[in-house]
Amino acid sequence: MDSKTQVADKPHAVCIPCPAQGHMKPMLKLSKLLHHEGFHITYVNTEFNHQRFMKSRGPNSLDGLSDFRFETIPDGLPPSDINATQDIPSISESIMTNFLAPFSDLLIKLNSPTSDNPPVTCIVSDAFMTFTITAAQEFKIPVVMFFTNSACSVMGYLQLPSLKDKGIIPLKDESYLTNGYLDTIIDGIPGMRDMRLRDLPSFVRTIDPNDIVFRMVIDVAERAHTASGIIVHTFDELEQEVLHSLSTMFPHVYAIGPLEPQLNRLSNDHLESIGYGLWNEETECLSWLNSKAPNSVIYVSFGSIAVITSSQLVEIGWGLANSKHPFLWIIRPDLVEGGSTILSPEFQEVIKERGLITSWCPQEEVLNHPSIGGFLTHSGWNSTIESVCAGVPMLCLPFFSDQQTNCKYTCNEWAIGMEIDFDVKREEVEKIVRELLEGDKGKKMKKKVVEWKKLAEEATSPLGSSSINLKNLVSEVLLSKG
Repeated sequence: MDSKTQVADKPHAVCIPCPAQGHMKPMLKLSKLLHHEGFHITYVNTEFNHQRFMKSRGPNSLDGLSDFRFETIPDGLPPSDINATQDIPSISESIMTNFLAPFSDLLIKLNSPTSDNPPVTCIVSDAFMTFTITAAQEFKIPVVMFFTNSACSVMGYLQLPSLKDKGIIPLKDESYLTNGYLDTIIDGIPGMRDMRLRDLPSFVRTIDPNDIVFRMVIDVAERAHTASGIIVHTFDELEQEVLHSLSTMFPHVYAIGPLEPQLNRLSNDHLESIGYGLWNEETECLSWLNSKAPNSVIYVSFGSIAVITSSQLVEIGWGLANSKHPFLWIIRPDLVEGGSTILSPEFQEVIKERGLITSWCPQEEVLNHPSIGGFLTHSGWNSTIESVCAGVPMLCLPFFSDQQTNCKYTCNEWAIGMEIDFDVKREEVEKIVRELLEGDKGKKMKKKVVEWKKLAEEATSPLGSSSINLKNLVSEVLLSKG
């Protein structure tokens, strides 16, 4: 058999993430695992994010291999600052209106007889890129929708159409955000109990029925049923009940997380050098952590998109300083809404011995550092599951999207977190940091998160549930001809 025939026989997955850091990272990890399973991979970035990758990681960082390639499509938006996260409503609008045509053109190009890759056999799409379902139907190939989220937040998204039909959302006016309406218990959500409206993904808080992100999530919830399968970045043991309920709603549901431990098990990983960051990672913080005692440092990061007010910045800062515990705080250049990220000279003087502030870091390495004792997080799902994998308890300050749901489960169901009020006060931050690092509740949370860490390791072992689910995803859906 010549090499051309071998190439033609290889299954070819086109993997397309939603163009945001928190979606691109897990999609790239999944793509690497599928490559290890024998797939030719085409990973599709927007041109904007492709340039950001090259800027942060170097011009050759996405060279890939002959059977792991990067392609780009335009995002249909006007040029913007290459260092800044794109406006979510604008990119959402563009995904819904502008992405299908260039994506279809790319599939045609990849399938052309002159192309040196095998024909496309399946699409692995971020769940928020629903145009891929249309493209898959047109090209008569299977498409799986990858929710880079927890199963509980996926179930939350799926409630939006019926909540809208019942008139529960959108909210009637601004007063509904503060008058107790958000404390309404929503009964009848499969596999979930005691869920208040405020515990569901934040899109339920919209007042405008035409809000583009609200409409996008409704579209995701309605169209997911037409995909060939659903992937969730979680593991069976963590979200058993919700996953069971999802599997009664969809014919093919695969919990395949956490992805990182599975990648770490690969021997001879030729793709290891392809990283995930859209910002330069400052690694100096790792040597700073080396000088700190085990379980003594609070790591603080609000992810790649959340923005805070200058008041929240100051209150969090002084709360950390007054706790007298060492901390590592990630302050992105665009973290503070319309304001300066510079903290006062007085603050800098107080924290100079025990606080380190940097703009971005290799988060998984940081969380796995023995000196880290807790994580003050926005409860994004990547951060949450990375914290579980590292055995690090959390202080949760959710902002938007799935973060409220993740926070509810982290604190109430998994018993590995404590919530901080969104109207942050320094006294509360000081008290909760001390409780986490010194108190009985903190000790119980640490014990519990270490138990979850072990279950995550078991799930991703060669015979664990997530490893088996990944193999089943490949054989039942991605390689199926139907």
